[in-house]
Amino acid sequence: MTEPGDFMPESERVTRQLRDEILDGVRGPGSRLVERELAEALGVSRLPVREALKTLVSEGLVTPRPRTWAVVREFTASDVADLDEVRSALETLAFRLAAQRHTRDGLRRLRADLDAELEAARAGDAVRARRSAADFHQTVTALAANELLNELDRVLSSRMRWFRGRHDDLLGVAREHEDLYQAIAARDVARVEALVLHHLATGRTAALGHRAHDTRGDA
Repeated sequence: MTEPGDFMPESERVTRQLRDEILDGVRGPGSRLVERELAEALGVSRLPVREALKTLVSEGLVTPRPRTWAVVREFTASDVADLDEVRSALETLAFRLAAQRHTRDGLRRLRADLDAELEAARAGDAVRARRSAADFHQTVTALAANELLNELDRVLSSRMRWFRGRHDDLLGVAREHEDLYQAIAARDVARVEALVLHHLATGRTAALGHRAHDTRGDA
């Protein structure tokens, strides 16, 4: 039963569903997003679909086409390189500040994200593991206690979640997060910085590997 405070506008509900389907790989790169077809499939009018597509275009996940349709964005090698540069700068800062500034309550939330990721990874549940991994990174940014950094994270969150979801080694990523969690909890800034460099490198390799695979698949 939906409580009054849980009301969600249709456009937001449609946006969340389409965003998740894109980021979870249900709708692959280049997939057509036609207003009329989406409205029929989701049981809504075309207006919330139109608003959702506008939001997803602004988030960098969808590329508009003339009239009433769009496509799921196909990230180029240049896009991946740009994302990697920005991600490296922001995450290095976020993890370092989180190690310095985390609170006891924040650390509990981070542990909960990590436990959810580990459980999903061990069960082979890729969607849940990647979502929990994204939650882990968002909590780290929150623990950094820098409002401008959080604002930038909100703007880039969809593209960053896409980038982070390029890996297939679910348990390997979860274990990297566990090492980072332990270093954050110990306020060991030097170790956090070293672990982040390794974490960024494995993420970069995974993203480039997926890009190469996708390119071969299109050939």
